[in-house]
Order: sequence, then C-alpha cells, then structure tokens
Amino acid sequence: MDVEPDPVGNEAYRAFMGSFPTGVSVVTTVDEAGRPRGMTCSSLSSVSLDPPILSVCLSVTSGTLSALRAHGFFGVNLLGAQGSSVARHFADSTLSHFERLPWRPAAGTGIPRLDGDTIGFAACRVTDTKLVGDHVVVFGVVLGADCGVGVPLLYGRRQFAAWPGAAKGDVDGQRAGLDGATAERPA
Repeated sequence: MDVEPDPVGNEAYRAFMGSFPTGVSVVTTVDEAGRPRGMTCSSLSSVSLDPPILSVCLSVTSGTLSALRAHGFFGVNLLGAQGSSVARHFADSTLSHFERLPWRPAAGTGIPRLDGDTIGFAACRVTDTKLVGDHVVVFGVVLGADCGVGVPLLYGRRQFAAWPGAAKGDVDGQRAGLDGATAERPA
C-alpha cells in the first residue's frame, strides 16, 4: 500500500521558491471609504491573452484584499530597478503606504497609480477569486495597460536586483499613460 508523503515544510518551500526570481509589483486599490490601499506582490501571472486576464495572489489576511474585493478594481504597478525601497515600504503592513510616496488616481477607476519607480501599470476589473491555502488568487481583466522603458526590479533569494545586462540609460526610462500614449526608448 502506497502512502502519500506529507507536504514539504514551510522553510524548505520558501527556500525553493526563493530560488525562482520574479518581478516585483505593488497591487493597489481603494477601500469603501475611497482611501488608497496597496501591498507588494511578486505573485503575478498572465492567464489569458483573449480576453486579457492576469492573476495576483494575496494573503487572506491582507487589508488590500478586503478593499479590492469591495471595490472590484485593482492596479498592478510594475516596479523598476530603483524601486526596492517602494517594495519594502508596501511589504510592511504597519506603515501608512500612501502618505510619503507620490501617486495619482488612474482615470476612470480611481485606482492608485504609483509615480516614480514604476515601469508599467495595468488597471484591472476583478472577474473571479479563488481561495487556495492561505492566499486568494484574484483574476482581473486588464482594462488598460502601459509600459515604459526601464529596467525591471527582480526579487529572489530574499534580495532585490536589477534585470541583468540592462543598459545604464534604461534605468531611468520614460513612462506612458493609460491614455494610449506610448513610451519610446531613448536614442
């Protein structure tokens, strides 16, 4: 009789997943009172191209998750290489995230869009959620997205790093707006 093995322990799983570097984003929304909410998220994935759907995974205890569910819209702010302090700031749930960092409401939804250390932004409408373990997978149809030039911020083995091989001029790239403008690579 075969016995199914127990799942690996938390530390072994963290070490394994830490060996897989990922991009870093800040998921933002507003709560029922219109106050901005946000948290650092490295669990971001493309789900579908037609229609354009992405997923983020948020802790069941997250205040951002509660606000996102109530509002029905969220933003994904992709952080650039200079954004590690922003990532740390939004990872600390004891801080008031939006008082010291520049941001503005995205057109139409009011979703907080971070200014400064971002290289891309997507505005999303929640299409579904699924409880999986201690996280909720949130699926969102992308209503608008833009991407400027710049070097992505990566996270792995509990440290931040810039995308390897990036040109020096790419670090301070331009951003484009959700109004359809595009960013061009500097000459």
